[in-house]
Amino acid sequence: MNLKLKICGMREPENMSRIAALKPDYLGLIFFDGSPRNVVGEIFQVDQNIRKTGVFVNASEENILEKIKKYQLSALQLHGDESPEFIRSLKQQISEEIELIKVFGIKEDFDFEKLQPYEAIVDYFLFDTRGKNRGGNGISFNWEILENYSSNTPFFLSGGIGPGDAAAVKELYHTFQKRQKEEVFYGIDVNSKFETAPAVKDAEALKTFRERLYN
Repeated sequence: MNLKLKICGMREPENMSRIAALKPDYLGLIFFDGSPRNVVGEIFQVDQNIRKTGVFVNASEENILEKIKKYQLSALQLHGDESPEFIRSLKQQISEEIELIKVFGIKEDFDFEKLQPYEAIVDYFLFDTRGKNRGGNGISFNWEILENYSSNTPFFLSGGIGPGDAAAVKELYHTFQKRQKEEVFYGIDVNSKFETAPAVKDAEALKTFRERLYN
């Protein structure tokens, strides 16, 4: 199963080192004052094969560019109300190798037509549960709504994915596989359900989850 794993909300150097040893595809660093996982200091320098992903919520271009340089980010996850025009302008100022991920909060009535203006600008979408916080709510949405997804832009699935959800994720992947669209379901994003404290992940729980996901 060619499904990428992104572990978000990393910060503490020692814990980050343990999680990086599991070799996830992406590690997320949150740069948002309103998050209990906000990164402000030094981090563990992970292997270059792991994409360090900066998570931003309505940040300025200046702030994003500063964080790219300081933390050597290789992907950007835009979790706010960033317009296509803002992302297009940002894209002109960063390396072509830096991936762009645009997040959308999902509820039962989500209109996938909202994605259209971003189609040719971002590399991936990320579908999270629309909740009171900008991510990290620990609750999932009804994945059946993704049956309405007809775009060819690959996406990450996020929102309350926990240790017991490996089988359900695999089932969803096989649903896309039957539609011959498995490459569209690109990856999953996990966070709060694997934490022992904000920004501290349970390495053993993640290791077991990964084994169940890929075996």
